[in-house]
Parts: sequence; C-alpha cells; structure tokens
Amino acid sequence: MTDHNQAAASSDHDSPWKEALERYFPDFLALLFPHIHAEIDWTRGHSFLDKELQRIVRDAETGRRYADKLVAVARRDGSPACVLVHVEVQGEPEAAFAERMFVYNHRLRDARGAPVASLAVLADTSPRFRPKRYRDNLWGCSIDFRFPVAKLLDWDRPARWAELERSDNRFALVVMAQIRAKDRGDSDQRRAWKLRLIRLMYDRGYDRGTVLELFRVIDWMIRLPAEAEAAFRKDLYDFETSK
Repeated sequence: MTDHNQAAASSDHDSPWKEALERYFPDFLALLFPHIHAEIDWTRGHSFLDKELQRIVRDAETGRRYADKLVAVARRDGSPACVLVHVEVQGEPEAAFAERMFVYNHRLRDARGAPVASLAVLADTSPRFRPKRYRDNLWGCSIDFRFPVAKLLDWDRPARWAELERSDNRFALVVMAQIRAKDRGDSDQRRAWKLRLIRLMYDRGYDRGTVLELFRVIDWMIRLPAEAEAAFRKDLYDFETSK
C-alpha cells in the first residue's frame, strides 16, 4: 500500500467502515446484532455523536486504525441509550482489546449519563481472537464487563456465505467485501470476487444512489494491482453496458 493509501486508510473521512455504518446503521444492526436492532425504536430516529466520541476517547498515540461510531438511539420504551460500535480493521489480535472496550464504555456512560451498549466487530483473520469479556479483581472489588462480538470470519463458511448472498440487507455486501478483502488469493481471483459483488447490487435492484454508495465501499476495501484494476474496470464497463 502506498503512503497515500496508508494515510487514507487511517482517515476518518475515508474509512469505508465509518461511511457504511453512517449510511446503513439500522441494516448493520439487523444483520450482525439483530437482538439489539429489535430493541430500538427506529421511528424516533438516531444520531451520530462523532465529535463527542472524539472528545471523550482518543487513541491517536496508538497508531492503530479503529472505526468507531457512537450513536444515540431510543429504546422501545422511549428511554435514551447509546450504541458504541467498534470495528477492529487492523487485523492483528490485541491483548488489551477487552480492557479498552471497558474503558470506552465507562467513559462514555459517565459523560452521557445514559446506558451505553458497546459492540465489537472483528475483521481480523485469527480464528482464536474472540475477546468478549474484561475482568478485574482487587481485594473483593471486582469488574466483570461483557460485550457482544461479531466475528466476520464466521461468515466465511459455505452456509453462512450463501446466507449473505441471499440476503436483501444492504450491509451484507459490506461484510462480504471485508471478508474478500482479507483473501490472499491471486489478483484474478480478487478481481472476480469484486465484480461478483458489484453484480449482486444490480441483481438486487438497488437504486442508483445505493449502487454508487456501495460501490465506493467495495472499491475501497478490495484493492487490486494496477493491471488487475484495469481489467476489472473493463469487465465492469462490459457488464454495465449489457444492463
């Protein structure tokens, strides 16, 4: 990856996950955390608290890439709540992950004065990295913090992948793109997958705006070498012409 691409990868503005979460937040919860989606009153709307999140939680010194979103929602009984979504996009297991999830939750709950549900999305390729609990104990003073986790690697199985392909949930394409972005296959294989995901958008009959938004995310996630990218653009042109 070039220095320019590395800078873009760490940029909040250009992060495909942050963009996808903001555009398709209800779809995201419906796909990966359906039990939480069902507890939110979507008729009351939801709002993103990015500036507040940045003010409360800062990780600039770590040099790692995180896609965090803090979202204000209303529960079905009308009471306020917040959802903190943390997406681990770097790909390397982190020993202090669970502790950091606890610290973020504690800080945000204290600042907001409302319950905060912390959700973790793991996009790494390590089957064993599944943090979901932080515990600490000193002289009878104990902490036992647990948080829901979505491991994207679990979807890279024939039955689960077929479920994604059949789904009419727009966020399914984001998950599929992220999984294929981690593939170590050759560029032709990655090119074929990229085109397949684009074709799925058309097969589902998405409107032009949705196609363009999802294309941006897929294109950002699945990077190809220059020669393969040129071939992909030709394939895409031929396909769109046929449509």
